[in-house]
Amino acid sequence: MREALTHIAVADEDRTGYQRSAFKHWVDADRDGCSTRAEVLKAEAVTAPEQGPRCALSGGQWYSPYDDRYIQGPTGLDIDHLVPLAEAWDSGASTWSAAEREAYANDLGDDRALIAVSAASNRSKADQDPTTWMPPAEGYRCQYATDWIADKLRWSLNLDEAEKVALTDILARCSNVPITVTLAR
Repeated sequence: MREALTHIAVADEDRTGYQRSAFKHWVDADRDGCSTRAEVLKAEAVTAPEQGPRCALSGGQWYSPYDDRYIQGPTGLDIDHLVPLAEAWDSGASTWSAAEREAYANDLGDDRALIAVSAASNRSKADQDPTTWMPPAEGYRCQYATDWIADKLRWSLNLDEAEKVALTDILARCSNVPITVTLAR
């Protein structure tokens, strides 16, 4: 993973023109009646939820690795874009087509891209990168940094210098495990 970090371009970030609505998300890409949010919830459930009409989910249990806790029922969960939409914009997605941004916002092709976490942890993270936010659960931080790098590589997104320094510092305390990335673009 340390070598993978060296393969990400370093560039200044620019939030000019960012609007969350530029990333159409929670679509039903496979037209099975379940949005991306529901697909992630179904895939990551520790105990499967009941699925009602129009893919309404109830019951079930999930593990939120950001804060090392279990959540009962889907209402206490958010689906986090591991690399937040605003961060993706800052890091190169501003030049993408609307279709590419939609694909990013609904990426079910890599389990690291979207993650079910407690609403509280996701909202504390907001659109921050590893320079200002890491999961409260210290035991998950190496995985988080590794997944962040994989997601940036998958989508050919840049890092800014501070982000690269923060990731390098985090990885210095982690086992250097290999990562596999399938490029999305």
